[in-house]
Amino acid sequence: MEVSKQDWKLFREKIPNWQELYMEQLNKEYVKLLQGYGVASEKFWELEKRIKNDKRKKGVLIKLSKQNVPFDLVCLIKDGVISFKDIEDFSSDLQETVRFLAEI
Repeated sequence: MEVSKQDWKLFREKIPNWQELYMEQLNKEYVKLLQGYGVASEKFWELEKRIKNDKRKKGVLIKLSKQNVPFDLVCLIKDGVISFKDIEDFSSDLQETVRFLAEI
């Protein structure tokens, strides 16, 4: 699928805010982990493991590419960064493609 200029522009406008909100959510989870009960060393290593995993997600770090927009949107949805409601401003073609890819 060829991503339209309008969809590409909209994606580039939305991604920074989506990432900020997602990283804020992650930070809250990290604080909760650290403030929870348990041995300090276990919490430390669990946090390190979480950060290592989380920083690979598109909600934290993404290489912007017009051709990857549908796949990136699917990853963002599957990782809980955004929902299908968040893509309602995009073209119906792109929305349909994302919904199709998300079902595979």
